[in-house]
Parts: sequence; structure tokens; C-alpha cells
Amino acid sequence: MEEKDIKRIRKRMYSFAYIILLVFSLLGARLFWVSFIKGDEYSQAASSQRQKEVRLSMPRGMIYDRNLIPLTNREKQPTLFIFYKEIARENENLLEYIKENANMTEDEVASVFDKSSGVIEIPLKEDSPPLEENVNGVLMASKVERYHKDNLLSHVIGYVHRSEYTGESGIELAYENILKMDDENGLVSFIVDGKERPIPGMGVTQVIKDNSGVGNSVQLTVDYHIQKIVEEAMDTEGRNGAVIVAEVDTGDIVAMASRPNLNQDDVSEHEDSTEMDLYNKAIRVSYPPGSIFKIVVLLSALENDVVDVDEEFTCDGYEIVMGNRFDCSKADGHGQLNLKEAFAQSCNATFIQIGQRLGGKKIIETAEKLGFGKEISIGPLTQQSGRLPEGDDLLGPAIGLISIGQGKIEVTPLQVTNLVMIIANRGIKKDLSIIKGSLVSEDGHMIKPWNKDEDERVISTLDSLVLQDFMEEVFSNGTASSLRLDSIGGAAGKTGSAQAGAHNEIVHGWLSGYFPKNDPKYVITVFAEDGGSGGGAAGPIFEKIAKGISKLGK
Repeated sequence: MEEKDIKRIRKRMYSFAYIILLVFSLLGARLFWVSFIKGDEYSQAASSQRQKEVRLSMPRGMIYDRNLIPLTNREKQPTLFIFYKEIARENENLLEYIKENANMTEDEVASVFDKSSGVIEIPLKEDSPPLEENVNGVLMASKVERYHKDNLLSHVIGYVHRSEYTGESGIELAYENILKMDDENGLVSFIVDGKERPIPGMGVTQVIKDNSGVGNSVQLTVDYHIQKIVEEAMDTEGRNGAVIVAEVDTGDIVAMASRPNLNQDDVSEHEDSTEMDLYNKAIRVSYPPGSIFKIVVLLSALENDVVDVDEEFTCDGYEIVMGNRFDCSKADGHGQLNLKEAFAQSCNATFIQIGQRLGGKKIIETAEKLGFGKEISIGPLTQQSGRLPEGDDLLGPAIGLISIGQGKIEVTPLQVTNLVMIIANRGIKKDLSIIKGSLVSEDGHMIKPWNKDEDERVISTLDSLVLQDFMEEVFSNGTASSLRLDSIGGAAGKTGSAQAGAHNEIVHGWLSGYFPKNDPKYVITVFAEDGGSGGGAAGPIFEKIAKGISKLGK
């Protein structure tokens, strides 16, 4: 063989060797990539194909009261998870267990089986015993309910989208960026076989949270125990409307309720309602204040020196303003009475006389200084600013309506609470709040507290003391004298009966005040929607709440 042929053969052998080396290098690199670089990812993907997931809780952080009592995720519902329909048909003992312990009727159970295309969930009675045998493909576990069965504090907490777990109203929406957690939180994962049955001994993985030691939580100023008292009082009296309870010293809102109540687990049932179920009436709906507004008129009169506290007035049962008749609360008139008696008896004629001395502009200026016509900042919750008359609506016979809190005046229960808080604090405005802070750590440490504004004097101490004296008279000898609160130190406040509707056919009842009268601790505002007189409709609710709080020793 010639030298030339030998070189050609050798060259081909080298080329072939290079090709083999390149192939093995590429295979090695691929093996390294799969095993070490993408190994975990591929392993998880393979594992996920053999996993079945069950959600035991929503992937959302907690909402707490001021004492770190959970306001969400309080209740656990024993639940039977059945991974495929056939297992129930194959196991008579399981069928009998469901029949005896399901917290549903037999028809409801049958409907769940018929409609389900995945894991079947059967809620069980609270005292259900454990399954006597381990049934492959069946899990008994406690499912954490996001909301209280009574929907406590429902309008403040709000609700979430049931499939996307995102906040849609209230605190749930306002603090979405804090409360929302990764979707895998709250899941239980099982290794399953080809028929999607859990494999015994293969373990259970439950993800509770992954937040690097910082809680995805929000803490409110609300007191769970006081909130319960408020809601029970409203439901016992069967009144729609709203209630707010605030702490005098701090400005913290310790309870807030709205009725009709809101079913947070199924808001669709409220879609056709005409009673504004979805609105928090304490802050998102405004109403005519009626005689509650006489507090503003009296303060304006004192500030502008148009009345004397000992002055006498005459009430004939009506007052004529530029040819327009305005009836008093007492048809045949109150006769001769002084200013304190006129306030306690809620005499319209007297206050219209005072209003004419003042003029509408001065009254509205006082109202604005006291927080009406604008939002009262209590946290990032949507609210209504109310309405105050302006321009031509302050002129002529309009003063007759302005003086008694009617016409184009609308206020929220929150604004009324702010007003009475100022009086209880002797003219000092406290910054109200329903938020204590956010990002609560696991040990209860507040990472981001809610910052309040500094206290501000808005009326003189002397004028506030006059109002305190007059408001005490309302409970002693006035429109709230039927209430029995002497055992808890008495109370001071003002009632109101506000006309509404196209023909004034609706009468809303108001009562806002504080207790104890000599050392105010709490302001309570009760708005009884379409309830009639303030003393008759709102009074019993006020009394139940005040006595209930007193029993708590708070």
C-alpha cells in the first residue's frame, strides 16, 4: 500500500474519532444539564404529574382584631374528601358513614356526587367520629373557613373572588397587596397512582405559608367582643342601618356594623336586593341627619354669640319662614321653654328661630369645621363624603330645613360619630381609625403601624361643656329618657328623626352619644334605617350595646 493511501486512511480514522468524541461530549453535556442544572425542575414536573391537590384554606393572610383575635380563618369545618366517585359506590361502610355524619341532606349529597368532576367534598357534622377504616382514596381533614358563619364584621372585612382568591371589597381589597399569598399556600398534596388514588405511605405535603418570617396580615382596632355585642343588638332589634362604636381616648373604632348583613361566601344572593346589602352603611351611604344636626346649629350659635344659654323661647307647634310652614315635633307646641329644654325635647320651632338669626352660611361653615361634607380618614376604605347645601340652597326658606337637619343635608354615621367624639373630648378632634397596622409578624409584632394625625382643637372647651350638659339632659328629661343607663354611669347624646323619600314618607331614627356621662369612654352612633323616631328605634340598640360593653369591664 502506498504512503498516500495510508495517510488518507489515517485521516479518515482521525475524523471518525473526532466525531465520536464530539457526540459523547454533547451527550455528557446534555446529561449534566438534565441531571444538575434542570434536575430539580424536571423532578418537580414529574412529581406534579403524580400529585393530587386539595385546598384546606385560602392563600391569604390573616385579619386580626386589636387583641390579635383572628377575624378570619376562625372556624374549621370537618370535611371528607373523596378522590373519585366510584369509591363510594364500592364501599358500603363509607356510604353509611356519609349518611350518618354529612352536614347535608341526602339529596344534597347526591347532587354533589352527580355534579362533581374532581375531588368530592362532603362537609361533616362537628362531632363526627373518625373513619373506622383507612379507605384508600378518601381523606378526612379540617377545612379552614375564611369567614365566620355569622359573617361577623362582614362589610368591614369585605370578601374575595371565590376562584381567584383576590380581594373585591373592604379590607380584603384595600390590603390586597399584603393579604394575597402564593396560590400553593393552604394546599395539601398527595402522591397518587394511575387512577388518581393516594398511594399509602407516600406522604402528605401541606404548604401553610412562605413569607420569610413576616406575616401577611392586617390588624384592626376593632374589638371582637364589642363587635359581637353590636351585631347581636342589631339583630335582636331587627333593625337595618348601621352602628359605630369608638373609643373616646384614642379615636379607635372598636366596632362597626351594617345591616342587612352580607353573606361573604355567596355575594350573588344580594345582587337583586333593593336594601343596599353590599354597602357598608356606616361609611358608604349618607342620610339626612334630622335633629342630630341641631348639635351643629347650637355650636354655631354659641360660637357666633347669637344665643344665651339661659334664653327663653316660645314654641307654638310650628314656625313660618317666608310663607313656608315648618311643623314642630310636638303638634300643639312646647310653649315657653329655655334653650336646654328646647335641645332636650328637640324643638324644631326653637332651632328654626336660632337658624334665622345665624343664616345658612354660618351654620354650614361650622358643619364643615366639624367634618361634614368630606371624608373622615379612618384607613384605606371607600366612603361617602355626604352633602352640604351651598349657593342658593342656603337662602330664603331653606334655613327652615337646614336648622333641623333636613333638605339638602346628608351625613354618614361615621361623620356623626366624629362630631360626638369632639364633644366627648371637650372640643378636641381625635383622628379616628379602624386600622391598627399591617404586616403583623407571627409573634404579634407590628411591622407597619397606622399613623394618626395629631389631636386638633376645633371648638372651645366652654362651648363643648355646654353641649355636654345639654346632651345629658336628653337622657335625663328629653327624647332618650326612656333608656335606663344609670347603672353604668349614665349617658349623654342626641336623638334624631330624619324624613326621607320623595314625599317624606320614610323616617330614619338616629341616636349618637357617649357613656359614662361624667367620664366618657365610648361613643356609640346608631342609625336605624326607616325605623321611626330616634329614641324608639335607635334607643334600645344603644342601650343594649352600652350595657353589654359595661359587662365586659372595658
